[in-house]
Amino acid sequence: MKSTVDADYEQQLISIVTSSERLMEALRAVRSLGLSSWCIGAGAIRCAVWDFLHGFVRPVTSEDIDVAYFDAAAPPEHESDMQERLHVLIPTVSWEVTNQAHVHHWFANTLGLEVPPLVCLEDGLATWPEFATCVGVYMTYDGSLKVIAPYGLADLFEMRVRHNPRRASASIYLHRVQSKRFSQRWPRLSIII
Repeated sequence: MKSTVDADYEQQLISIVTSSERLMEALRAVRSLGLSSWCIGAGAIRCAVWDFLHGFVRPVTSEDIDVAYFDAAAPPEHESDMQERLHVLIPTVSWEVTNQAHVHHWFANTLGLEVPPLVCLEDGLATWPEFATCVGVYMTYDGSLKVIAPYGLADLFEMRVRHNPRRASASIYLHRVQSKRFSQRWPRLSIII
């Protein structure tokens, strides 16, 4: 059972996303792909919330929209097919589409690291580098919004940036904090090193 605080944060998140024409258009586009387990997450959601909490009239917004999905039966080229279909639907967005069922192959091929395969979409979100980033939103066929937040929404709404050590090393976390300019973009954040 969700705590009252989590339920309040979830309602606030849905309200923030609903008020963003850009995110709603993106959610409708991804829903049209017919994926069974998906969400828009990471920077697109994090930036929208932190912009709102900072009261920005002109939001910083994320440069891209991350789409995570889980389909163990899909071939590797499925990701690029989905990305191309989204680009055709909304060419002004820089789409980043990742099948969480195949992320362990990326770790092996790109980083030379053997990591266990993920078991579901939520498991994938639970590996993202900061707890505040481990959040996704998806749209059901009836148009309602649902939230995936394996660690809850407290870090996101309390503007706390903490390292999630599940897959990201401390050095990767520190690099992200610096390269994404979190404290310059959102000065009210608490960044825990």
